[in-house]
Amino acid sequence: MAAISNCRVCGESNLSVFLELGTLPHSDGLLREEDLGKPEPKYPLDVVFCESCSLVQILHTVPPAELFGDDYPYFSSFSDALLAHSRKNVNEIIASRGLSEDSFVIELASNDGYLLQYYQEKGIPVQGIDPAKGPVEAAREKGIPTIHDFFSLELAKKLAGEGMQADVIHGNNVLAHVPDTNGFVAGIAALLKEEGTAVIEAPYVKDLIEHCEFDTIYHEHLCYFSVTAVDELCRRNGLSLNHVVHLDIHGGSMRMFIGRQKKVSDAVKNILAEEKAQGLTSLSYYQDFSARVAAVGAGLRAMLSELKNRGKTVVGYGAAAKGAIMLNYAQVGTETLEFVADKNVHKQGRYMPGYHVPIVDPARILELQPDYVLILPWNFKEEIMSQQSEYRKRGGKFIVPIPFPHIA
Repeated sequence: MAAISNCRVCGESNLSVFLELGTLPHSDGLLREEDLGKPEPKYPLDVVFCESCSLVQILHTVPPAELFGDDYPYFSSFSDALLAHSRKNVNEIIASRGLSEDSFVIELASNDGYLLQYYQEKGIPVQGIDPAKGPVEAAREKGIPTIHDFFSLELAKKLAGEGMQADVIHGNNVLAHVPDTNGFVAGIAALLKEEGTAVIEAPYVKDLIEHCEFDTIYHEHLCYFSVTAVDELCRRNGLSLNHVVHLDIHGGSMRMFIGRQKKVSDAVKNILAEEKAQGLTSLSYYQDFSARVAAVGAGLRAMLSELKNRGKTVVGYGAAAKGAIMLNYAQVGTETLEFVADKNVHKQGRYMPGYHVPIVDPARILELQPDYVLILPWNFKEEIMSQQSEYRKRGGKFIVPIPFPHIA
């Protein structure tokens, strides 16, 4: 682990800390039973603002191989909402770009083929790239060609030299994950055809701050982007941020269309102006965030403690990375939660990092019929409550922790 002293994009040292979440475990570091007695690695989680280019980023870098190695448990296809989102995205891109069997699409951090499968259904050639062994194997089993590697400028140059340039490059929720942010974007420039477009999705820092989505901050997410910061990043690497669409997914995200040709839309110009006017480009915008985060953590602890004192049973739903941050920051463990349910079979039978709450099949919810279910991946709360409609029908209630702890 290393602490940065210079901004990951502009290289300046003008970094100001505005949030310290403490020393926390790797949020996707789910434990097996035999691991429970062993020392668990923990790392500082401090957030800084670059006063030179407006990038929000964490101060410490955990080696990517440790975060996204052979034991990486996240498989995108377990979320029905994410699959529907991806299919819609693909259909829109095919129509707007006029893609055909003569086109070529690459996805960076393609996971288990959750998105590329929809291009393949239409006969459009695809190539996935992902560093996590399990998801790569799952994608290949679907017949989706996938390179098992971290995407980098070096890999991009190699693929481009083999004639593998793309009409469309997708990068969903990956731009924040890479230590060499400039090299990653330069790699996109190397892989894009002259008239090609990169379609990048990332959580929007404005939503994160305004809705107090602090549990989106974890060691895998090195950066938190405003449109201003992405515009700067693109310019530095020979690309143009040409269009932006705001999305509701993941608590508020931006879908950014980036190209080698400069064709900047009014949407980009308007959002850049709005961010400046609203203060996103100055440290003062972020300075009360720490106090609001502390209030959410204290509020959740108080709510759960009060419920337990009344003899109520509480379980969690969703062994997500953000759930690990929430439980560890709010100091919630097995004294409060009976278990955390998750439909991802790769997580069942394991334990949440830090407080070691067991992860079980969601069927256990109806077996126990607890009084309350704490929804940890609140960004998919509608999907989860729909899946658990029978639980609610029997009188069960849901707790949603963000933007403040409340009964849903």
